[in-house]
Amino acid sequence: MTDATQTTAGRAGLDSISGPDGTLAIVAMDQRNTLRRMLTDVGKPTDPAVMEQFKVDVVEALSSGANAFLLDPEFGVPAVRRAGVMAPNCSTLVAVEPPERDTWQGEPRAGRDLERTAVWVKEMGGDAVKLLVQMRPDRPHAAGEPDLVAEVVEVVRAVVEDAAAAGIPSVVETLLYKLPGEDSIPDDRRGDLIAESARILSETRPDLLKLEYPGVEGCRAVADVITVPWAMLSAGMPFEPFLEAITYAFEEGGACGFIAGRVYWKEAVALEGTERKQFLATTARQRLDTSVETMAGRARPWSEGLRVK
Repeated sequence: MTDATQTTAGRAGLDSISGPDGTLAIVAMDQRNTLRRMLTDVGKPTDPAVMEQFKVDVVEALSSGANAFLLDPEFGVPAVRRAGVMAPNCSTLVAVEPPERDTWQGEPRAGRDLERTAVWVKEMGGDAVKLLVQMRPDRPHAAGEPDLVAEVVEVVRAVVEDAAAAGIPSVVETLLYKLPGEDSIPDDRRGDLIAESARILSETRPDLLKLEYPGVEGCRAVADVITVPWAMLSAGMPFEPFLEAITYAFEEGGACGFIAGRVYWKEAVALEGTERKQFLATTARQRLDTSVETMAGRARPWSEGLRVK
């Protein structure tokens, strides 16, 4: 990881969502549309009460094993606060991206809800802002068309600056997407595209980037170009491949942790009541604990190599 500059406020903020050693074990439970689809696929209702109870069950089972939980403001934050199930030492990241995002001729278009500010996050008890964007850094920009990459950078920069002004850290998650005419993202280019996304968004100075797994060579490419700390997401991959992936992310990519969700709890979507709670308290919790054990001695402390103003 390249040396970079962080503000004192940003450093304190990342300390608040990391462990004593400066690494991050964060569970993602901010899914909304994805969770609805998962519930529908197993024949379960998707009304707010069902969504909220699922999130409460996951937080209750896993928060004592995590440094922080990533929650959505619609269902997760209010339900978890009412239930009082968050472990005392577990911090909260709050998703601020609009739940429904714009498109341009089928491609995702970055946007910002001006009411979802960092101050708004702090008022609901959040410790950090998380913004999701989708970007293809190789997308051609034709005359007369919007520059979708530049729009992403503009939105991210605004959210990063807003979080810094409020004194809490910004976490930016970026996902690739298929360009029009593509059946899939070419496997031989995925790692380079993730690294290029990291390079571009590093320039906006977020406190943390949340990246897809770029492969072994891609991890090395990320380490060569990124100038802020990064953590790996799970994208719902099977657990054993996830463990292998985070190992490479730590050892080859300099990642400081993980922000993962479905890899721990996805099977619980089909369960209810005592059966669900049992799965979360055993299998899901064991997966999380194993991830933390895998991280020990491998993940890079977020502050390593960073200079404080």
